[in-house]
Amino acid sequence: MRERRLSSAALTVAALAVPAGLVLGTAGLASANASCGQSGPFYDGTTVTMTAGVSANMRSGSSTGCAVRGWADQRDTLVYYCYTWAADGSTWTYLRNAHDGTYGWVKDSLLPNNGAYDHCGF
Repeated sequence: MRERRLSSAALTVAALAVPAGLVLGTAGLASANASCGQSGPFYDGTTVTMTAGVSANMRSGSSTGCAVRGWADQRDTLVYYCYTWAADGSTWTYLRNAHDGTYGWVKDSLLPNNGAYDHCGF
C-alpha cells in the first residue's frame, strides 16, 4: 500500500519549520482548490468500490458551493484521478463513477481509503 499524504495539520507544522527566507510562494491551501468546472488530471488510477450504505454528491469543483454532477452510491465502482485541497483545508478527489460514467469531485472523508493518493498539482 502506498504512503498516505500528509494531513493539513502536518503541513502546517512543516510550513512553520521553514525559515522565512526559503518560502517559495505565498499560495496557501485556500488557493489550491479546484474551482467549479475544473477537472483533475489522471494521476492515480486506483479503483475502489463505494462503501455499502454510503452515498456522496459528485461536484463540479472541490467545494459544496459547486454544482452537483452526479452521485457516488453504495457499491459503485470509482476510479480515482487525483486530490486537491479545499479552502477549508479538507481534501477532495476527482474521480469517475464507472457505473454511469459521471466525473466529479467528492470530499475525501466520504470515500474509501480517504480518496486518491496522488495530488492534482493545484
